[in-house]
Amino acid sequence: MREIRYLVVHISDSPKDRGDTAADIHRWHQQRGWDGIGYNAVITGTADIEPGRPDYWQGAHVRDFDEDGQGDNSDSLGICIITNTAPDEDQLRTLEGWLLAKKAEYPDAEVVGHRDLDSRKTCPNMDIPAWWASRAKKRID
Repeated sequence: MREIRYLVVHISDSPKDRGDTAADIHRWHQQRGWDGIGYNAVITGTADIEPGRPDYWQGAHVRDFDEDGQGDNSDSLGICIITNTAPDEDQLRTLEGWLLAKKAEYPDAEVVGHRDLDSRKTCPNMDIPAWWASRAKKRID
């Protein structure tokens, strides 16, 4: 099993009411010449969760900038939320559930947004580490 250092949150930059799914993202990524969907999971516009790549298969969702030359894809899992704005509360609840499950499997993994690993990005249009910390505080209280 590979070491997972990051749980990376993305957005699709597509309207959440358009009905896009993990299958659509899979097709889009294949059209870019990739092996298929680059994310491990997708949260739809209706806040349902759909599988993407299995965890054992290295993702294709973060540009390779880290210091070891291996790239952040080699040590991360990615989840994409279907929206072109900040995720809504239903989507965030689904995200929280996915992150809690993954943190149970990978307790040392850091929860980040795409923009935290690539300063050229604004995705997912919110501060994921701050949001995650606030959710953790609510779970404790």
